[in-house]
Amino acid sequence: MSKESESSKKKTSPTLKKRKKPEFRRQESWRLKRVKESWRKPRGLDNKMRKKVKGWPSSPNKGYREQKSLRGIHPSGLQEVIVANVNDLEKVSPEHKAIRIAHIVGDRKRTEIVNKAKEMGFHILNPGKTEETEEEI
Repeated sequence: MSKESESSKKKTSPTLKKRKKPEFRRQESWRLKRVKESWRKPRGLDNKMRKKVKGWPSSPNKGYREQKSLRGIHPSGLQEVIVANVNDLEKVSPEHKAIRIAHIVGDRKRTEIVNKAKEMGFHILNPGKTEETEEEI
């Protein structure tokens, strides 16, 4: 009986675990200091990475893409929404969305957004420094 209850629990609870992807590194970046790690597609005729030779790092391809249901989801399990003013909060539901305050927002407007978001029960991804936290320190 315990096996049946465990299997039923597994089926009902959705898994929000993203798969780990390898670090896609530019060829020879580990060997040469002048070559940065940022990804560039290997294009040479005899290039080992392009040929997918065993022992060489993997290249990005569509097989590493995430499930459609998990794309754009923050590690907290909520979907991110960018908010630029207080009115944007009313268009979003706090149960399924987490808010990220836009980078163009200044300190005064940021504190207004943070206070209103806390009242509405939002999860704020980048609250920054507010007047309340500065007073505590």
